[in-house]
Amino acid sequence: MNEHEITLALIKIPLLRNLTNQQLQNLAQVVVEREFPAGAKIVEQGANGTGLFIVISGHAQAVIKHSGGSQSIVNSFGPSDFFGEMALLDEGLRTASVIAVEPVQCLVIASWDFLRLLKMDNEMAVTVLMEVSHRMRMLMETKSP
Repeated sequence: MNEHEITLALIKIPLLRNLTNQQLQNLAQVVVEREFPAGAKIVEQGANGTGLFIVISGHAQAVIKHSGGSQSIVNSFGPSDFFGEMALLDEGLRTASVIAVEPVQCLVIASWDFLRLLKMDNEMAVTVLMEVSHRMRMLMETKSP
């Protein structure tokens, strides 16, 4: 994919939607394209989160393995879907495994690249923090009685 196509994919991510074109272009420069064959674990439950994945083609499922050994499919991802956005900001453990149901092509933003860009661009950091706050507020309002 070229930088313009990557930029168009990035703007669809809620956490990134308010960034300027220049900020999105800077981010597009650190994106890595990855391919996963059918059956491959894209991320593993309990592992450290290392970044954001944007599905470009193919399909994957988020699966949670329970303590008794059973598993539940909790989400499905197809083109333009994404997962791992919180891993851009913290090193929390993955809450589910994501497994390629068919061959999957993803764009990946590593957390260390994202944090480096935030440190270099204070305005970008403020914009992202405002979006995180907005999303947290929405969650709190939906859980209110």
